[in-house]
Amino acid sequence: QVQLVESGGGSVQAGGSLRLSCARSGSEYNKCMAWFRQAPGKGREGVAAISSTGVYTYYTDSVKGRFTISRDNAKMTMYLQMNGVQAEDTAMYYCAAATTIYCPAQRWQTAAYDYWGQGTQVTVSS
Repeated sequence: QVQLVESGGGSVQAGGSLRLSCARSGSEYNKCMAWFRQAPGKGREGVAAISSTGVYTYYTDSVKGRFTISRDNAKMTMYLQMNGVQAEDTAMYYCAAATTIYCPAQRWQTAAYDYWGQGTQVTVSS
């Protein structure tokens, strides 16, 4: 059974930084993984995605240049480095895992991912 566990969320002032982690247990780790977020009253949106080896990374426009996705396959952990956070980044952040090596064209759709974590809250104060 695949399990994803996020950590690293918390409260931070605007302009600050946070590093989120997603630890995975179970088989088939080396697949496309992603971070999504969901703000109160809004749908879940894709933030960043990374291919199995980490060679290919993808970002939604609102976080380009501020967030960095990475992974350590030896540790079976994925990360999201968040710099220059803004109030609009406040949300519950979820990690997700697909069953494909390369991230699909529909990488920002929740249906593209088979496994989800429980989420970690990020709150940015101005």
